[in-house]
Amino acid sequence: MAQQPVVTKNRDVPLDKIRNIGVIAHIDSGKTTTSERFLFYTGKTYKIGDIDDGDTQLDWMPQERERGITIVSAATTTFWNDYRINIIDTPGHVDFTAEVERSLRVLDGGVVVFDAEEGVQSQSETVWRQADKYKVPRICFINKMDKLGADFEATVEEIKERLGANPIIMTVPIGKESEFKGKAKIWDQDTQGVKYTTTDEIPADIKDKVTKARSKMVEQIAEHDDSLLNKYLNGEEITVEELKATLRKATVAYKIVPVYCGTSLRNKAVQPVLDAIVDFLPSPLDLKEITGINPLTKLEEKRALNQQETFTGLSFKIQLDPHVGKLTYVRIYSGVLESGSYVYNVNRNKQERVSRILLMHANNREEIDKAYAGEIIAVVGPKDSKTGDTLSDQDHPIILEQITFPEPVISLAIEPTTKADQEKLSYALQRLAEEDPTFRVKVNHETNQTIMSGMGELHLEILVDRMKTEMGMNVTVGKPQVAYKETITKPAVDVEVKYIKQTGGHGQYGHCVINVEPLARGEGVKFVNKIKGGSIPSEFIPSVEKGVMEATEKGVLLGYPITDIQVTLVDGSYHDVDSSDIAFKIAGSMALHEAVKQAGPTLVEPIMKLEVTIPEAFMGVAIGDISSKRGKILGTEKRSRAVVIKSHVPLSELSGYATIIRSLTEGRGVFYMEPSHYEEVPKNVIALMLKK
Repeated sequence: MAQQPVVTKNRDVPLDKIRNIGVIAHIDSGKTTTSERFLFYTGKTYKIGDIDDGDTQLDWMPQERERGITIVSAATTTFWNDYRINIIDTPGHVDFTAEVERSLRVLDGGVVVFDAEEGVQSQSETVWRQADKYKVPRICFINKMDKLGADFEATVEEIKERLGANPIIMTVPIGKESEFKGKAKIWDQDTQGVKYTTTDEIPADIKDKVTKARSKMVEQIAEHDDSLLNKYLNGEEITVEELKATLRKATVAYKIVPVYCGTSLRNKAVQPVLDAIVDFLPSPLDLKEITGINPLTKLEEKRALNQQETFTGLSFKIQLDPHVGKLTYVRIYSGVLESGSYVYNVNRNKQERVSRILLMHANNREEIDKAYAGEIIAVVGPKDSKTGDTLSDQDHPIILEQITFPEPVISLAIEPTTKADQEKLSYALQRLAEEDPTFRVKVNHETNQTIMSGMGELHLEILVDRMKTEMGMNVTVGKPQVAYKETITKPAVDVEVKYIKQTGGHGQYGHCVINVEPLARGEGVKFVNKIKGGSIPSEFIPSVEKGVMEATEKGVLLGYPITDIQVTLVDGSYHDVDSSDIAFKIAGSMALHEAVKQAGPTLVEPIMKLEVTIPEAFMGVAIGDISSKRGKILGTEKRSRAVVIKSHVPLSELSGYATIIRSLTEGRGVFYMEPSHYEEVPKNVIALMLKK
């Protein structure tokens, strides 16, 4: 591994010279390669890390280097032209979407990387929507311009059409595919590709194209400033400084998206992207303030993003490090944090001690004694902080917007192979669940099996691999199981249950009447109390609700969790002596199961959005296979020399699909899938499942 230089620059840089940015994209677009070039050209590393050689700085986990993919987001700090850039490199695979979600929540700007041949791919759309959700300004880098089939203009058009963005072309490529040279600056073919020659002579064959592109760029920028627009319409010269200032303002306001191109692997045109990060992406000062809720007054409050304000930070990632213990990654929005001080976890209502503050460079650490507004750091000490918790000064509490994560769609049973591993298993699973908010663990008390759930087969495979390599555990796993859910198809009214049990002394008495009705997909379980006149005393109503909620964990058909149902408590009665919390809890639980039986119970299953990219010759056989899997074809589109088939397919039908598509297409087909929605399982399929 290359030697790590110590960060010796003054970290207390002015806020307007800080950039917190993330590198986001579809898998295999070149995110990590681009991030590695950022580190090399800014002098952070002395050697360019290569994914194929397994020596990248940011993909440091053995599982990442083995597979050549990013699994966890890696944070690092570097400097470019006296600007401090905090970079987070994120995964592109949909199974690790939580890493992208939590990174975008704390970033001020993003660099979105696209493959020049593939254009806007599915995960590109997903990460773009995630960035939209958190209103993250961004710039685009169209990578792999040297690749066969690279098409700069078509990719820019797709950014406009498919992502609804307003792209502005900042660079025009000189050549493409194997003839790609660079732009305005021509990158030489020396050993490291670091040198480039600047020339005022634009090649004659693209001179007209460059002139038109610049004219369009000036027009697009001028549209965002009245004084510039007047100058443009009157044919007056607009200075480069005026253009840059207006472009910066429009980019920060997310009215415009600057687009660059190059090839990171060949070390061409990466430096202009670093310039663009500094010139056009926001500093904390540009964003001015952050909004949250005061937990005491329940009113909205704002915090200015500077060092003079009281301390506010967001815990966005937990990592359990074998050397220092639990690391809590924190984005500091305001104030200053000192090692040895205490912070207040507003969500948990607990004081937490910050014993150490670390600047992270992937998995390498540099200890510091103080951290300032605008920084992304890791702290050692907090024991109870979780992902999404707000940390603040106890006298000035505030709760910032939380991070939401999707529900798992796939599960598998896991068992230790030895008695010694049995004791380690619950600790290992708890540790992994603390790090990863999309990973869930539960025990099936009937079968005594431990069930782990996640976002996909690769997600679970990586977690099992980590247990074996990091924790030295021997485990066996069952076949992945689809996360089915049960729901109802019609209302059931006035379902009445009395729970009466006579024992020596006090008996048990709980009586409730409920209505149930179906909700729209994805709405979960809602409990409504409509008791009037005290037929059930108010102190027993939470017990009924608890019984109902616990009963939804196991359905009446095949024992899957019940969802998308509203339960309304309408009536009941109580006994002065025999009524108790436990009696009403049992009555609520029994009433829910009885009501569901009367309300047309059915199964719903996760449906995946599946995109298969194949040579045109295999289109018929691939569509036939998707149809045989209960898939619905949504459409096809031509992309370069391939065809993309878009479809919705039940997850239960996609086990081992990677092998199937390879065999159908002579190894030339690739696919991408992500969770889309839940749909009702056909009656004939339910009948077969009930027979098993």
